[in-house]
Amino acid sequence: MQHRIALLTFLVRDYDEAIRYFTRVLPFAKTEDSALGAGKRWVVVSPVNQSNSALLLAKADGAEQEEHIGNQTGGRVFLFLHTDDFWRDFQAFKARGVTFIETPREEPYGTVAVFRDLYGNLWDLLEPK
Repeated sequence: MQHRIALLTFLVRDYDEAIRYFTRVLPFAKTEDSALGAGKRWVVVSPVNQSNSALLLAKADGAEQEEHIGNQTGGRVFLFLHTDDFWRDFQAFKARGVTFIETPREEPYGTVAVFRDLYGNLWDLLEPK
């Protein structure tokens, strides 16, 4: 029997705003977008050319969920975006307005820098060794 984590819920303010960010700023593609009724949608984005994992963009429903937009992990790095060319992607992300909160560094596990997404969640851009 095989198991894998296929989707992670990613809280957003607005579906279309989040889709634009992931598909124009980060290297993601929209793979699903279905109306569920009552203004809700099933929206999935995943890194281009990769189908092992994806994000379910979930519009926050109510004040409690809205409080967690941009801070889904209590201030820790939330997601780790692996790349095969750190410097290519670092420069491309910066050119598209991504804010890196630290200088890139070499670690035993690879080249890495932390950036903030449009909501404030922290991500590692990481080229593993």
